[in-house]
This record gives sequence, C-alpha cells and structure tokens, in this order.
Amino acid sequence: MTALPRGESPGPSATDDDSVVADEPATAPAPAPAEEAAAGADDLADEGETAGGPEGTDGSAPSEDTVAGADGAPEGAAGAAAALSEAEAELAAQRELRERIEKRKAEKEGPIAAGAKLSGPAADLLAAVRAVESGEKPSTAFFDSPAPSPARRSAPAPTPVRERAPEPVHAPQDASPEAVAAVAAVLAEGGAPEALATPAAGTLGGQAGEILRADPWQLLALPGVGPEQADGFARALLGAGCGPDDERRTAALVGWLLERAALQGHTALDAEQVRAALTGRAVADPDAAVQHAIAEGVVLVFQDGPEGEQTDDSGGTEEDAEPAAEQEPVQVFLGLDRYALAEESLADGLARLVNACEKDADWSDAAAAAPSPSAAELIRTAAAHGLVAHTGGEAARAEPAALIAAAGALGLRALGATHSVDGRQRLAGAVGDPSAAVTLAGLLSGAEGPGRDEEGALALDLLVVLDAPQLDVETGAMLVESLADGTRLVLSGDPGVLESAGAGRVFADVLAARACPRIVSRTPDPGPIGELVSGIGIGELNQVEAPGKEVVIVPVRDAGEAVHRTVQLVADSVPRAIGVPSSDTQVITVGHGGSAGTRALNEALKQRLNPGPGRFGGFDPGDRVAHVPAPGRTVPGVVVSADAEGLHLDCAGSPVVVPQERVAASVRHAWALSAHQAAGMRWPAVVVVLPGDAAQGLSRPWVYTAFGRGERHLSVVHGVDQALPRAVAQSPAQDRTTRLRTLLEASGA
Repeated sequence: MTALPRGESPGPSATDDDSVVADEPATAPAPAPAEEAAAGADDLADEGETAGGPEGTDGSAPSEDTVAGADGAPEGAAGAAAALSEAEAELAAQRELRERIEKRKAEKEGPIAAGAKLSGPAADLLAAVRAVESGEKPSTAFFDSPAPSPARRSAPAPTPVRERAPEPVHAPQDASPEAVAAVAAVLAEGGAPEALATPAAGTLGGQAGEILRADPWQLLALPGVGPEQADGFARALLGAGCGPDDERRTAALVGWLLERAALQGHTALDAEQVRAALTGRAVADPDAAVQHAIAEGVVLVFQDGPEGEQTDDSGGTEEDAEPAAEQEPVQVFLGLDRYALAEESLADGLARLVNACEKDADWSDAAAAAPSPSAAELIRTAAAHGLVAHTGGEAARAEPAALIAAAGALGLRALGATHSVDGRQRLAGAVGDPSAAVTLAGLLSGAEGPGRDEEGALALDLLVVLDAPQLDVETGAMLVESLADGTRLVLSGDPGVLESAGAGRVFADVLAARACPRIVSRTPDPGPIGELVSGIGIGELNQVEAPGKEVVIVPVRDAGEAVHRTVQLVADSVPRAIGVPSSDTQVITVGHGGSAGTRALNEALKQRLNPGPGRFGGFDPGDRVAHVPAPGRTVPGVVVSADAEGLHLDCAGSPVVVPQERVAASVRHAWALSAHQAAGMRWPAVVVVLPGDAAQGLSRPWVYTAFGRGERHLSVVHGVDQALPRAVAQSPAQDRTTRLRTLLEASGA
C-alpha cells in the first residue's frame, strides 16, 4: 500500500485507471507547471470562501453574498438580491435575542465597557468622540485629536477569502415596490446595475434612494460592491463635487474595511492597519479619516487589556513611571458595534454561567459508571462547574454523549447541540436518544429542542455544544443569552479543525483565556485514518500502515488529470475496491474556483453520476446538492422533484422546498464541497483533491479538517508535491484579531 511518508511527497498509488491502490512504492509526482499554478492561484483568489478556512489565496472580500460558487447561480451583487425567508423562524428568534443584548448593553456606562479606563491616545480619541456627541465641541474640533500610536505588530499577511459568515440579523428585509423603484432610478442615473435595487432597499430602508443620492458611497453596504464600483457610482451622481478625501467616502471605506475583516474572522482591527489600508485607497489623510469615522459612529474605538495592565497617565509617581522611550506603544483597536456588542455580551454571559453553578444532583455514581476515564473526568467536572471546555478528536465525541446520558438518567434536562444535521444524527446514536440531540441553529430558532420558559430562556439544565470551533461570536452571544442562571454549558470540539465561518474564534479564545476547566480527552481516533490525522494535528505527515486500503494516495500531474482521477475514484474504484457506494463518498477540494475547484468537479461528477439537462433551474432529480438556508450554513441534500411551489429536496430525511426565485441563490451541486463546508460532517469515504494550483490555500487546519472527514476510507488526489508536508509542518498562526480572550481575562471568568 501507499502511505504518506514523513516529509516527502507521496508517490503513485495506482498503476492503471482501474486500481485504487498499488503495492509498489511510489515516486513523487511532477509538479504542475509554474504558469498553470499561477493561473490557478488567481482563480482561487477570485473564487475563494469566507471566514473559517484557507480556501483561497488572498484576503479580498467575496464577490457574492449568496452561495459561493453556486452552479449556474448569478454571482456578485446581482446574485445577492435573493431574500433569506427560508430562515424566517431563525431570524425572528435571533433578532429578539439581539434586542435583549443591545438593551442590556445600553444600560452600561459608555459605548464599550472595556474602554472606561482608556489612557493615552486611546483615551484622547474616545474623549474627543464623546465631546462631539455631547455637543461640547464642534465636529471639526475632533480632527485636532492626536492620532493613535503605531501598532506593536505589523499587519498580518493577507489571508484566504473564505465562505461568507452567517449574518441573519443583518439580512436585507423585504422592501416595498415603491422603494425599490426609487432606488432603481438612482442606480440607473449612476450607472449601477438594476439588480442592486432590491438589496439596496432592503439594507438601507425605505429611503434608500434618497440616502444613495446624498451619499453614493453607501453603496458599499451592499454585498459584492467594492470601492471601485462605489467610486464610479459617486462620480456619476456627484461629478466634480467628490474626491478621494470626501468624508462620506472615507467613512464608508472604514466601515467597508471592518466588514471585510469580519469576513476573514476578525471582530476588530488595529487602527494602524486601517490607516494603512486607507492609504492604499488613495486617502491622503488616513488619521483624519479614522477620526471622522469614529465621530460619525461608523466604528467604535477601544483599547482592551486586564485592568491592572492598562496604562494610566494620571496614576503612579514619577519614580514608578517608566521613561516614555521605554514604554510600549498603545495598541488601539477599531470595531463594528455588532461584534463589539456580541463579544461583550458573550464574555458577560460566560462569566455569569461560571459563577451561577449550583449543586443539583449526586453525580458520583454516574462518573463511576462512565464508559472511559475521560468520560468520567468530564462528568465529574461538569457536576462541579457551570462552564467546561472539552477537547478531543472524533472518537472523543463519545464522552459528551456519555455526559448527556448520565445527566438525563439523573432527571436533568440535558441536550447536545451540533453544527450539522449529520453531527446531530451521530450524537443521537451515541446517546441512544434521538430527542437528546439537536442542531444549534434549530435550537436557537425554536425549530428543535425543548423550547423556552416564560422568561425566554431555554428549558435546560445542561447544554453540550459539540463542534465548538464552528461557533462564531454572534451565535455564541445569542446562545449564552438564552441560558438561565444555573444552566451548565459544556463547549466540546477539536481545536485542530478550521474555525467558524463567522467572525470570532470563540472556542479558541475560551481555551486561551483559561476561563474554565478544560478536559483533554485521552481517547485516540482509531485506525489508519485516525493515526494519520493525529500526526497532522502535531505537524507530522507520518507514514501509516493501511492493510485495508483505508488511506490511498493518487498522484496527478495537472488539474485536468485531478478531475479525471477524482471522477474515476468516486464512480468506480472506491465502490468496487472499498465497498462504499458513490452516494456515500464525498469529494473535498480547496476552493470553489480554479480548474479543479468545486465547480469543475461538480460538473464532471454530474455528467458521470447523474447526467441530465438540468431542467429545474440547472438541477435534475437525484442530484446531490447543498442547501444554504442562510449564508454560512450548508445542509446536504438530494433533489427529489420540482413544481410550481419550488425545488423539492430531501435533506437527511427532512423534506425541504426551496421557492423557485431562490433556487439559484441558495442551492448548488455538492458532490464536491470545500473543507469548510464539510466541517462538522463525516462520510464513509472521502476523496480529497489537491491540484497543483491549490498549494497556496493549504494549511495545517485545512489538511487536518479535510483528511478527518472520512470514516472508513480516504483517497488523496495529490498534485501539490512538497506543498502538502510544508503546510502540515507549519504551525497555524492566530490569524484572527478578536477581543473575547481579553474580555474574559478582565472579567475574571
């Protein structure tokens, strides 16, 4: 058999087109030509995903707000016009929760509690903002405020653009025909696409036409619109009356930069990074632009840190003071209020759960009867603490399942929430009770779970959230706001996988802040795949013995051969040699674009596995699809039929009807998925495709996530040569700027 040798490129695993695995050692495949690799990298840059996985090659924002790479779907701003009414129940629940969050935040002093003890430049900025807001100073006086000091670190290298984060609360609302018509007239006058009229009216409100006429750069609030398009629109409407330093333009640019950063997972950015980005957009005075954006309330300014570590110019004595030259520069952050509110609320809520735990049962017998030592340790820890973190691989999921079962046997209301429907089914099987497992989205929307009490809290004594790395900061805030005092919360997941599609790194920040006890599972993942993935988790691409062809390497020379071999594996080799049918085999690749991305692979796989004319909006009965009821949520399914009501899908046994007008925006073929879309799910067999032009999109978390999706079999279509071992060996960097860790440390949680 062929395995992954440490530090070397794997060799061929097949000697002809009909074999899955070869018995002879292999030689390294020839690298793809430089020209082809460069072209593929450009495709990935254009077609990448949003936050959560390195699925592309640069840090640019996606050009669509709907399904990234929907086959046959309109892309860019025009494709964003579709509403998200599939998730109306979820939206209503989340909107209500955010209102509670904002109401509680409004009761606090100042816009951001962590800024109450600012000092130095950060304090000057915040004081100036409050002076303008209160009327004590004219807005022009704000521009005399000193600029923040340079950042202590350089801006990170551009990160791949990834799948769009869920934004249900901020999704465009239904607009009246009159408002849409008024916006369309202004858009036509400025030379913008008419397709933007509906999303503009939904995002900016009934007066969207007047708003855009007065401030054309508000067009940047729409998904898929970039500064170049907004500048052209503004010039058409304003003529010579606008320029690169127009305050309306600079304020909109600051907000746009923060929104782009959120797509890459950041909840805040260093002010120095923002100023540098503004300079790159032809803004002559980026300091004044940032100050104006703060004064206008476009962004918030804050300096976070444990209270004992914040500088205080008025405290201490001369003997205690360090020379100014030796003091570190103050790091000032800028953030959007939605993420600032979410992180503050999440930190407060987690601290509340930590401090509100009460003894409600005797857990000693349950711990003694646990199926493993790690499960017993988890049960004992959850019995004594209101918040617990649990880490481990796929096999370790049995431990939270044992905890849920033990709590239920004690008469407690216990529930497990997963990221995907597949995860819910696996958890229900492990617990032995289908009612003990839900999806997190279904729980928050009220579609699944026990419902809420008279105060709006979930009727639970214990909630275990599996796939915790997929928890973004806004969903996390909604979750903790839904838990009553005394409810136990266990966050369980594998810290090695790709992070959430949404902004934030909740699980990683909770672990880093040591906000609660952490139970590290000692249960290893079994078999050759488990051994391989465990090695990847510590940066080693080890050789593994796979006598049952559990791991197979298929070398390819170029992207065309990668597509050919992938189709052959799924349609013939894996079913014949491994015994896993094509319907249970999932293809995972680095990005949606490129010559071997999900689009190209899905087209080839459809032609082989389910050919047809695509008479239902590009789909035929039997097509494997991914339904996206809200951006960032991927639900696999199969097309059943279509009629006047819409496209009928079977999603893990649940019937779903997608209205005709939203098929193109929320349904795409899914024989091939990206690694981030596949996170939280597993299949009996997985084929991971690594064409040469995808090398720049690889990272240890990506490889760890993709290789770990297979239960019985993993085939690797390998054309990246030494890029694979290099990606695995390189330690993953913290590429998201967030505030949650600092807030948790300051709260003493």
